Amino acid sequence: MKNRDLSNSQSPAPNALNQAVQRLLKPLVKLLLSFQITYPVIQEWLKKAMVEVAERDFPLADKPQTDTRLSLLTGIHRKDIKRLRAPVDDAQTPPESVSLGVQIAAYWMAHYGDAAHQPMPLPFKRQSDSPSFESLVEQVAKKDIRARVVLDEWLRLGIAETFEQNNELFLRLSDSAFVPQQGIEEKAFFLGMNLSDHIATISHNLSEQPPKFERCLYYDGLSEASVAELKQLAADEGMAMLTRLNQRALELKQQDAAENHQQRINIGIYVFDEEQDNAPSH
Repeated sequence: MKNRDLSNSQSPAPNALNQAVQRLLKPLVKLLLSFQITYPVIQEWLKKAMVEVAERDFPLADKPQTDTRLSLLTGIHRKDIKRLRAPVDDAQTPPESVSLGVQIAAYWMAHYGDAAHQPMPLPFKRQSDSPSFESLVEQVAKKDIRARVVLDEWLRLGIAETFEQNNELFLRLSDSAFVPQQGIEEKAFFLGMNLSDHIATISHNLSEQPPKFERCLYYDGLSEASVAELKQLAADEGMAMLTRLNQRALELKQQDAAENHQQRINIGIYVFDEEQDNAPSH
């Protein structure tokens, strides 16, 4: 059966899609309510998103997008359409701790790894020509940013850990690099980027275009011990894969730097587990 072209489809959404959207909304609503973000705020966001997407992704050939047509497409009143079409600079710029931190962590994992592609600990202070965190920050940042400032921020976010060896301060990347364990601005940035890209991938796969790669492994009826074992295996294997991909991606980025390329890629791994609501009683 041929997939639908989402940009040109005018038929009603299938019931299965309606149910899927209602299901994915629930964890999002739980997140929003936990931060006291209420329906009037969400309603305004939804209106703005619908107008923006309808204008950008559902054009008519050789015809301008009018307020009337956007109102027809979205069901939003024309007076709101006019207001919502006003240009607003809401581009998502990552916090500096994310943008610079990603580059430093990526370089560390790609260039200072062991035989298993795991990032090796680095001494904080520079010692001759040996690798150090100070030299790493200087090489990647290429501007007046002190390594101590980066370290303090990484410790706050849970990206790095410190330890002493022979009275010398060493750093190791935490297993979470690079998704901060602390810092709401940093976490929120990755929330928006990762969920947006994942939903865009799934939406693409409902269209007539060749599908993008998207896979999952699902099991139920497992014990807590079995889930714990699978989570650890996923963490170990997933981190090893991301480390290998990071090394190759960094090589390709340096290779492509001579030209102004505009492509981007986001490759992620997640693990979710919970107790089933309908779990059998024993």
